[in-house]
Amino acid sequence: MEMKWIVLAIAIAMYAVVVAFPQRKAWATLGAALLVIVLGVVTPMHAIGVLVNWNVLMIYVGSLVIAELFIYSRVPARIADNIVDRSPNVGIAIVAILMMTGIISAFVENVATVLVMAPIALALSKKLKMNPTYFMVGLAVMANLQGTATLVGDPPSMIFASYAKYGFNDFFFFAGRPSIFFAVQIGMLAGAVFFYHYFMKDGKGKVEIAREPIVSLVPSWLLILMILGLAITSFFHTGISLAAGVLVMVLGIVGLVWFRAIRKESRAETFKMIKGLDWETILFLIGIFIVIGAISETGLLTDFAAFLGGVVGGNVLLGFVVIIGVSVLISGFVDNVPYIIVMLPVAAQLATAMNLMPELYMFALLIGSCLGGNLTPFGASANIVAVGLLKKQGVQMNFLQWCKIGVPFTLFTTAAASLFLWFVWR
Repeated sequence: MEMKWIVLAIAIAMYAVVVAFPQRKAWATLGAALLVIVLGVVTPMHAIGVLVNWNVLMIYVGSLVIAELFIYSRVPARIADNIVDRSPNVGIAIVAILMMTGIISAFVENVATVLVMAPIALALSKKLKMNPTYFMVGLAVMANLQGTATLVGDPPSMIFASYAKYGFNDFFFFAGRPSIFFAVQIGMLAGAVFFYHYFMKDGKGKVEIAREPIVSLVPSWLLILMILGLAITSFFHTGISLAAGVLVMVLGIVGLVWFRAIRKESRAETFKMIKGLDWETILFLIGIFIVIGAISETGLLTDFAAFLGGVVGGNVLLGFVVIIGVSVLISGFVDNVPYIIVMLPVAAQLATAMNLMPELYMFALLIGSCLGGNLTPFGASANIVAVGLLKKQGVQMNFLQWCKIGVPFTLFTTAAASLFLWFVWR
């Protein structure tokens, strides 16, 4: 048997374990990575030194620390309080909070964003004597949507940037055209219209809410420095550079030192914060980088691109619709990180074979796979967290209840973002 079919079998088995036991996804990918190394598909040095993108991992870890400190500062909560206070009615206040959740999520990890905004949503729902279910769903889906918008928003965006050699600035404009950030904003505006139509029935009067005190502005400055630093490094390097990774990691370390030495938080609290970072996803990414790298080196991705090209048959619109549609469906049920890593070179090769700019199909893949996570209650980690928080409040939410809002929201926002991509990048 050819080695590429053995590697494919390993990858399929890995995916099966990830789907069946998502809480063991890191062990599944690391085990598969070890297996391809033992079989000699890749050497240990090549796997660790070349296939694993340490720049992506440094940015992810550093941004996670900054996100935790940003939540600790209570600045997002204070901003939300001001929004509620200045909104002319409840419907607009809710939609404004959802949009704010999305904007924060463009720079802060999705789950962290939901965790910081959830108490605000629950408190407002209680004051209005309103069922918090769909407010919490709104937080999750808006966070997932905007996580696609920038390089630091979510792991899929970092992976895309690494593959396409995109810097931070390229997410805004690339080759003289509005880039993926603006496609996501079109989706967000569509989502805001959707939620306003849904929530405008919950009252037109104002509501008073107690304002949160701000702990410190230092984490906000760290977040701003991270954004500015990434923007500046983008002018000097293509893709996710070592400088970008080191910058974000150093800012994260500075934040931890500030937390421990200046804020005088205990050693136990500092350790708790570090331990609470998303280490499972970090290990998961290490394994995925190695396995997908092995798949690529055996030629399987080229074979799949050729197969997909035969199915599409040179029809550009059909290829665009197929990539978005399949991505939405798969990401509604399966973790989108391994899917994106597999499909990025496939989408790029398919576009190149049709004499298209690769961005048309790569952006379609990114939009479909990231927004598709909103389809079901287990399509994204933020969704699972939102359902868990509702359960703690004594509110049970089943699959069909989620789909009642998740499916139309996904279709509406994906269609809006896709139309933008088609007319700008075709």
